[in-house]
Amino acid sequence: MTGRGGHREADAAGGPALHIPVLLAEVVEALGPARGGVFLDGTFGAGGYTRAILEAHPANRVVAIDRDPDAIAGGEALARAFAGRLTLVHGRFEDLDRIAAQAGAAALDGVVLDIGVSSMQLDQAERGFSFRHDAPLDMRMEREGRSAADLLNEAGEAEIADILFRYGEERRSRAIARAIVERRRRQPFAGTADLADLVARYVRAEPGLHPATRSFQALRIAVNDELGQLSRALEAAERALKPGGRLAVVTFHSLEDRIVKQFMQERASRTPRASRHLPSPEPVAPTFTPLTRGPVAAGEEETARNPRARSAKLRAAERTDAAAGPGAPASSRKGSPR
Repeated sequence: MTGRGGHREADAAGGPALHIPVLLAEVVEALGPARGGVFLDGTFGAGGYTRAILEAHPANRVVAIDRDPDAIAGGEALARAFAGRLTLVHGRFEDLDRIAAQAGAAALDGVVLDIGVSSMQLDQAERGFSFRHDAPLDMRMEREGRSAADLLNEAGEAEIADILFRYGEERRSRAIARAIVERRRRQPFAGTADLADLVARYVRAEPGLHPATRSFQALRIAVNDELGQLSRALEAAERALKPGGRLAVVTFHSLEDRIVKQFMQERASRTPRASRHLPSPEPVAPTFTPLTRGPVAAGEEETARNPRARSAKLRAAERTDAAAGPGAPASSRKGSPR
């Protein structure tokens, strides 16, 4: 998915994108690839993090995954440059433990995940992630399955409203959902401009933010099950990392960061909930030790060079030798659409 340029959602849908890996120095410091080892980049994109890991030590090896077949095809030159040290896999990062094992890397020294849509996907108008240009309303990272147009033309009004509210935090979700259902009775949705124009009639413009930004974010997350994928990827990383292995995750909005934060906090404390009706539960050994005190944000120099880094947050933790635990935080936001 990324190379990723790091973006605010305002930029993600509306502005030109650059292939600049966000928080690169901070991610490399957190992973510690200079010590050598086998690492996994779960969101390969343009290969910015992968290249830095490979260059950090001559013996380093990287297994790089991406849902987007275009990203994997684009990484062939990098694989040739680091012959035998980079394995490219078209797949989902929720399967990273299985993919790593199949690549002969069952115990990893580090995992990096850079969450969200990639700048390359935004640049390709035909992918339908952006409303900068009118294009088919697609948004599928894997080019398979139900598209955003399919969702808008087939889902019920309540489902659409729930998606817009949960994943886009769009306050006008119900009004937009009603308008979508009414409009599709006359003509199905097909293009990005079509949807953006409809949403703009119901959402007041904010400085630097297109009225349709939150709706496009919500549809993209829903179409690709991004938050569910993230929760399962964190669990997979816990299973795949060896003791002392490190997990670094870069997020770009609060929904993603909340999942990562809750996962790392729970895995670092592993304190079972007590019940007055049952005997006190046995303590569970923590599976991670935090490496960052709260989220790490980009500095002034980086944000001046790359404004999209302003919303990026890095959280990192080191694997202990405790057995992997069950379950990850729920990916849904509490509340109901208005």
